[in-house]
Formats: sequence, C-alpha cells, structure tokens
Amino acid sequence: MLHPDQFQVNEAWIAFRLNEWPVHTEQDGDFDIFAFMDAASCFLLSSRPVPATGEGPGKLESRRLLKQAKAHKKRWPKKLFVPKEWPASSIVAEAKRQGIAVVHVPEDQLLSFISDAREGFRESVIGPRVGPHD
Repeated sequence: MLHPDQFQVNEAWIAFRLNEWPVHTEQDGDFDIFAFMDAASCFLLSSRPVPATGEGPGKLESRRLLKQAKAHKKRWPKKLFVPKEWPASSIVAEAKRQGIAVVHVPEDQLLSFISDAREGFRESVIGPRVGPHD
C-alpha cells in the first residue's frame, strides 16, 4: 500500500475522481469531479467538473487540470499515479507529453491519500453522515 510518507513534496501527484458517484445537476446533467493531489502533502492541487460520460476528461480538460496543478508547485512531478480502473487516457497522454512518468495502480492503493478528500467532498455536497455507526 502506498503512503504519503514514501514521497517528497512534488515528487509524485495522484490523479483521481473526487466524487464516488456522479454529481447530478438539473440544468447540466451528471458530472464527475477530477482532481490532482500531491502525494506527500495530500494537498489538492486542482479539480475540474467533467460531464459524467464514462470517458473521463478530454484533452482540453486534462491540459487545464495539469496546468492548474503546476501553478501551485511551479514544476511538474516526476510521477503521476493513476487508478488502473479509471478512464483517463487524455490525462495520461498529456502527462506523458510533459515528461511525467505515469504509473497505473489499483485505486485501493491510493485510498490512504484520497479518502479524506473524498469524505470532505461528500460532506460538502450532501452533508455530514449521521447514523448509528458514525
């Protein structure tokens, strides 16, 4: 299992989907929120809504996500971790174009990084979970 203490700041970024289920809007339909995170600090570098088509971000959205992430760090990481199960061919292509090594890993290997961000996103959209097991 990968863990933040295995990395230096800006050594590696993680590309992931912030939402676990599509975000529904009445006007524009369903969206996924794609994001980039620094692996060492777990700082969210960028995020962008993308129509939930199952194809992931297109070329333009991928370029914007990467540029927004780079704006925080002023340089590219050495590695980008991407979930194997993820439709992210445009992000992968754009990262490789920038000289970033792309590493495909099972999403469960990234949970120590992304679970808090997902929980925060879920709470901001639907409110905190309250129940007998919380």
